[in-house]
Amino acid sequence: EVQLVESGGGSVQAGGSLRLSCTASGFTFGDFDMAWYRQVPGNECDLVSTMRTDGSTSYVDSVKGRFTISQDNAKNTVYLQMNSLKPEDTAVYYCAPGAGGGWYACLDPTFGYWGQGTQVTVSS
Repeated sequence: EVQLVESGGGSVQAGGSLRLSCTASGFTFGDFDMAWYRQVPGNECDLVSTMRTDGSTSYVDSVKGRFTISQDNAKNTVYLQMNSLKPEDTAVYYCAPGAGGGWYACLDPTFGYWGQGTQVTVSS
């Protein structure tokens, strides 16, 4: 069974850093593109960063230059290094594999294996 476990969140002051981890099981991790999403309660849930199996990456404009996605196939883990954090980065962060060359919408119920997410809180 597919399982995704996000961790590494916490409370930091603006300008601080966190590294999120998402450890996957139940599928051949290295064969899948991976993505990070975030949801602010009561607001939209957004795709934040992606990493394809060829190593190419993408970022939403608001995090470019501050966040870095990476993965360790030997550990079945994808990371999100978050630097220069801002209060607007406060959200619950989730990961998910790609969907047939594209990406699931954030918390799309057609992907039935969303993890519990990890809370990031950035204070000013």
